Formats: sequence, C-alpha cells, structure tokens
Amino acid sequence: EVEIVEFGGGLVQAGGSLRLSCATAGFTFDDYAIGWFRQAPVKEREGVSGISLSDGTTYYADSVKGRFTISSDNAKNTVYLQMNSLKPEDTAVYYCAADQIHPTAQSRAGYDSTWYISWEYEYWGQGTQVTVSS
Repeated sequence: EVEIVEFGGGLVQAGGSLRLSCATAGFTFDDYAIGWFRQAPVKEREGVSGISLSDGTTYYADSVKGRFTISSDNAKNTVYLQMNSLKPEDTAVYYCAADQIHPTAQSRAGYDSTWYISWEYEYWGQGTQVTVSS
C-alpha cells in the first residue's frame, strides 16, 4: 500500500523559513518523481517544485525560484522542501505527490515538461498547512 505523509507545516512570519518533509512508502522510490503542489483558498492547485528521484533533476515554479529548494534522501524514501524568505502569498495547503516516470525513457523525458501538472501524479498525501503572516 502506497503511503505519502507530509509534515512540517505551520505558522511563520514573512521572511521566515520552514522545511516540509514528504515521507513515502509502498513503491520503488527511484522509479518515481515527487512533486510539491500548493492550493490556497479559491485558487487552483499550483505546482511548486518537482524532483526526479533517479537522477536528482529538480524543477521550480518561477514564483519560488531562489527561495525554495527541493531535495531527497533516497535512503529514507523522503523528499524535503526547504522554504526560505517566505511571503504571505506562499500561504496554502502544501501537498506532496508521486508520479511513476520509470522504467520507460519516454516517461522520464516527458516529466521535464509535465512536472507541474497535478493530474500526472498517481499518489497524493493529505497536505500540510503553511501560513505566512505579514
């Protein structure tokens, strides 16, 4: 059974930092990519960052480049999202999701252009709230 659990959210002042963790189980870690998405009230779900777990390639939305860093600990089947210089507009529920991109080379290549598309991901966590106060 696939399990994805996010934790690390909370309340922080603008300019502060948080580190989100995405703990996974039940699938072959290196065959997947992990994406972080967020959804604020009355807004669509937005792709924030992604990582190909087999080769470590990372992807970022323009709105978070230079502030957020995605990383993985493949030994722990865990992905992290370090969020620095947080802004009130970063307030949202943050979700972690898994997309199988191996073993086909086509799937891996395709992830370069689909990492931010939520319906490409097969498994989702329950989300963790991040609130940034001004």
